[in-house]
Amino acid sequence: MTVFTEGPRTAEYLISEANGHRSREIGTIAAGVVGALVAGSVLGKVTASGEYKLYDPAAADGSENVARILFEAGVAGDVRTMTARDSEVKASKLTWFAGATANQIATATAALAALGIIVR
Repeated sequence: MTVFTEGPRTAEYLISEANGHRSREIGTIAAGVVGALVAGSVLGKVTASGEYKLYDPAAADGSENVARILFEAGVAGDVRTMTARDSEVKASKLTWFAGATANQIATATAALAALGIIVR
């Protein structure tokens, strides 16, 4: 029997959001991203290109600042929907950079709250 492993589903991390699509924006996944990003990935915005990649506090290209959460999976160059504001999300469904510590996640969670994205 074949066993399938399913990754995070589109918007699975969302608890609630503002009416309509007010919580969402579109953005482009940065060209340098290797592999696929899953729904619920916490993103930073690359200052030079305006594109998004996985948030990394050790970076120095703008992605060290939390900016959005990826709504749906995508790869480099894809234009995707992202949660930008006015929403509640499940902490257990968010995807962080490899090696994220509890302190780094707490700092990023506070940054998300400043954007109006409340982590529960």
